[in-house]
Amino acid sequence: MTTKTITMKNISYKNIASPKGFQATGIHCGLKHKKKDLALLVSDVPASVAGVFTTNAIKAAPLLITKDVVYETGKMQAIIVNAGNANACTGKQGMADAYSMQKLTAEKLGIDQSLIGVASTGVIGELMKMEPVTTGIQKLEPVDELEGAIDFSLAIMTTDTVTKNTTYQTIIDGREVIIAGTAKGSGMIEPNMATMLGFITTDANIESNHLQDALKAITDVTFNAITVDGDTSTNDMVIVMANGMAGNNTLTPDHPDWENFVETLHTVSQDLAKMIAKDGEGATKLIEVEVKGAITDIEARKIAKTVVGSPLVKTAIFGNDANWGRIIAAVGYSGATIDPNAITILLGTTKVVENGEPVPFSEDDLIIYLKQPEVKIFVDIHQGNGQGTAWGCDLTYDYVQINATYRS
Repeated sequence: MTTKTITMKNISYKNIASPKGFQATGIHCGLKHKKKDLALLVSDVPASVAGVFTTNAIKAAPLLITKDVVYETGKMQAIIVNAGNANACTGKQGMADAYSMQKLTAEKLGIDQSLIGVASTGVIGELMKMEPVTTGIQKLEPVDELEGAIDFSLAIMTTDTVTKNTTYQTIIDGREVIIAGTAKGSGMIEPNMATMLGFITTDANIESNHLQDALKAITDVTFNAITVDGDTSTNDMVIVMANGMAGNNTLTPDHPDWENFVETLHTVSQDLAKMIAKDGEGATKLIEVEVKGAITDIEARKIAKTVVGSPLVKTAIFGNDANWGRIIAAVGYSGATIDPNAITILLGTTKVVENGEPVPFSEDDLIIYLKQPEVKIFVDIHQGNGQGTAWGCDLTYDYVQINATYRS
């Protein structure tokens, strides 16, 4: 059996407005004191849309509106985004305000209201200040240039320290297809699907149902494989818009270039997920946990995410402490099927546990390794063929400081 070669390359000079027919912008409207806080992403034509949304039972008003657009309309032409106010737990007035943002954006662009998504991020439980939002929407002028994409990514940030952007190119039916993404997320990161805003654009031609299936499968191994602090947000989502302007034949799982598209979308999603994990509030290190030998891939991912989400593991990594006991303890309470006498653990390339027993190692060498900005933990369960990876960050003094003063 032959394996198809995936055609894909990273293009650092491209951005979320680079796929044909997309424009973006971001401005300061007054929800925040100084920083940009209102953003708009637009397609020239209605795009097929897919979305994944928070599993928190409490869902913010804008998320409910966008969910309806994704699942009922199946098309989206624009999404309006604000930072500084989550518009969550705001009752009937919050829903009215979210609908107002949708309506004002539709009128601004001259398109049907049912094609407009709405996303908000910020403080929960405060009513939206609609006067600056209303005025701000009228000032939004999206462009298909780098400046507009940068302004968009800046305007969706909350406690993020950096913007998060990635772009790849693939070939479908001999045509160049671009998939680009931008995201925000730093705290309240325990997706399933939540705690971030992610926006992905592509000029690929694909129907919404196939796009949704691809995004759901990809989300399980990317956005849902990260954690910062174990909190699941009320607001957050990942949206993919595909406007078809690349002119390829309609993508389906039977299309000869389907794997090119799915692998490129997966890579964009994984890049964004890792950027979010690395930029966890107060974080100094990205932690990657790779698990193999589990009963299933699902169990492997469960173990990986349990380890990377353990506060004791996270603080040990922050303190450059090769305390593998915290790792094996997290494996044990993950709920997965294990044999305590068959577990192997490596920190980087250094084996610290084999068949459930300690292996002598150099503490000094591991301290040097643990001081690196990216730390990898490898766990082999020796129970099956399941594999999975999860990403997170260390837990630092600054995380407490940031969240102790979030509303200040």
